[in-house]
Order: sequence, then structure tokens, then C-alpha cells
Amino acid sequence: MRHLNYHHLLYFHTVAEEGSVAAAAEALHITPQTISGQIKLLEGVVGQALFVKSGRGLKISDAGRAVKVYTDDIFSVGLNLAAQLSNDQIGATAELRIGIADSIPKLVACQLTAPIVEQTNTVKLVCSEGRLDTLLADLAVHRLDLIISDMPIPSGYGVKAYNHTLGKTQVGFYSSGKNTAQLRKQFPASLNTVPLLMPTKSSPLRRQLDAWFEERDIEPNIVAEFEDSALMKTFGDLGHGVFPSPEIIGADIRQRYQAKSIGLASGVHEEYIMISPQRRLRQDTVKKLLDHGRALLDH
Repeated sequence: MRHLNYHHLLYFHTVAEEGSVAAAAEALHITPQTISGQIKLLEGVVGQALFVKSGRGLKISDAGRAVKVYTDDIFSVGLNLAAQLSNDQIGATAELRIGIADSIPKLVACQLTAPIVEQTNTVKLVCSEGRLDTLLADLAVHRLDLIISDMPIPSGYGVKAYNHTLGKTQVGFYSSGKNTAQLRKQFPASLNTVPLLMPTKSSPLRRQLDAWFEERDIEPNIVAEFEDSALMKTFGDLGHGVFPSPEIIGADIRQRYQAKSIGLASGVHEEYIMISPQRRLRQDTVKKLLDHGRALLDH
């Protein structure tokens, strides 16, 4: 195969992203005829059509989808370089922009991102928190480099991104009340007798716990639901109810919230996933983050 031309790849990638030659021409400020001619040259190098006609528009071919896997990586790196150059100068502290799903406990997020904070001289961590769909939209337009979530990319979601499983941790119940020893002795039946603080029904953890309650004929007295797990723990610390939490931060909960474990929800796990724009992680800092997370969790 002959040498690939960067501009040919750019024109192809823009048409694939914009959905038509006309839209790509407007985005690149060149004529549609120029783009069409350059794509034909690229097709000559590849040896296959990259687009096929679909009504009045174009549809990417199987060969085009294969090429786009690589152009996604190429132009993602290019955008990151441009952002770095526009900051101050090459050699300035790099930024790693991570989106944290708002359903992930703050203490878990701190543990999973600890290696970045420790590299204070080379990488600056920039964290955003929000709903997974909002974070995925930011990842698609390169406002984020990575996402840490407790669920994978939803099926059929129209964002080019990849799941990298970090691992999972068991979930336990905690109480700051005076009757902790009695609750532990009679666990899990004791959960019938106490007020419970729970994640909202949209949480993957909540769905698991609801099934766990049903299997054990437990009728929980849920007095409050929370999207923010830190707020849930604060309510628990004030004695308003028993609450669930991942065991990876069990020691922190016992220290920070003065709460004690009363038992594990057998078979219930919280899973953590790193979502990135690339199928293959190449950046050393990101690889280190992935390895660190997998070492912490039962991968």
C-alpha cells in the first residue's frame, strides 16, 4: 500500500463525522469538489470504497468503518496536542480531564485517581462530576479524556467510546447507631427492623439491592433515597438510618463516619469501569491509572 496522506484522512474523517460531503466542506472551509476528489484518491490507496450512496446522502461502508477506527485515534491525539500547545507551551504540566459518574462514591473516586494526584509535577488532574450521559457527550467532543463509571456505555448509545473494566467490590451495610452489635448478630433479618438510606432507583447498585432484599424476604423501610452517596453517608453518620457502601472504602467509612459494618450483601457487587475514546490505551499515565484500579479491585 502506498503512503497515506494526512489530508486525505482528514477529509474522510470529517465526512464520516459530519454525515455528508457538503457539511464536511463547510466545516473545513473548502469546496465539496476538493473533498470528493481527495476521498477518491484515498479509496484508490485503500483499494475499496469508503462510502456508498444512500438516498441523497452517503453511508459509510464496512471498509470505511475499519478506517475510521484508526482516524478516531489519529485525530483524538491531534486534538490533544493542539490543546496542549494552546495552554502555554510544550513542557507545561499536562492535564488529564476525568469525568466521574455522580453515582460513584467520592471516596472511591479518590482512591481510583490517586496515582494522578501523586504525579503533581507532570500531570494535573481535572475532575468533573455528572450523569453518565452528560459525561459521554463531553467525551465525544474531547472535553474529557476519560470517564470513571459504575456502569458500561449503554447499549445503542451513539458515542464512539470503549469500556475498560477496572474490577468490582463487595457491598456491605453500615450503621452508626448504638445497637450495631445486635444488628450484626441478626443480619440480614435485622434490616427489617431499621430505617434504611438507599441509592435512588436509577442506580445499578439499587437494582441489585432490591433483588437481594426480595430473595431474602426482607421488606426494607426505606426512609430516604440519594443520588449523592456522600450525602447518604452523612445522613447515616447522624443516625438517620443504615446505609450500603462498597467494601473498598470500608476502612474510610469506619474512620470518617464513625459507622460500623453490620454485614455483607452476599452476591451484591459494585463494578467500576474506565471509559475512553480509544480501544487501545497508549498513554502511560492512563495505563498506570488502569493498572492501579485493577490492583485495588477484584478484577
